[in-house]
Amino acid sequence: MDESQFVQLIDQHQGIIHKICRLYRDAKEDREDLFQEIVFQLWKSLPTYSGKAGFSTWMYKVALNTALVAFRKKKPAIIYTPTLPDEPVVQQEPGQQEEQLFEALKKLNDGEKALITLYLEELSHKEIADIIGITENNVSVKLNRIKNKIQQLLKK
Repeated sequence: MDESQFVQLIDQHQGIIHKICRLYRDAKEDREDLFQEIVFQLWKSLPTYSGKAGFSTWMYKVALNTALVAFRKKKPAIIYTPTLPDEPVVQQEPGQQEEQLFEALKKLNDGEKALITLYLEELSHKEIADIIGITENNVSVKLNRIKNKIQQLLKK
């Protein structure tokens, strides 16, 4: 695969990378940095792509691994505010439900984030198992636990 084919495939599947970046990084600049790092790792790993699985499946695997490694290296910034509000602010904005879901997803551990991201992309349990490296049955069990955990997080 040459550089132009690679760029075309990245352009075609960039939504995958954006979703992973949004899930693992809060700040726009951090998401942009992670996006670049994922694309770099995809390019660097391209010789290992055998074509047995779909490009997007392979892309998920590299992107998730890159996000997890980069996440462990990055120390979160702590922002202090001088005062705390007396009551929580409840806002009703378009897309609030999606934001609540992303906030709940951010509270999951790294493995749970990876599994639910692939599930939300409507990959089959077999595809998820191949990417994560566990059995299909284990994917089903873990997804049920994660769904229950997300429901609990959304109730809070």
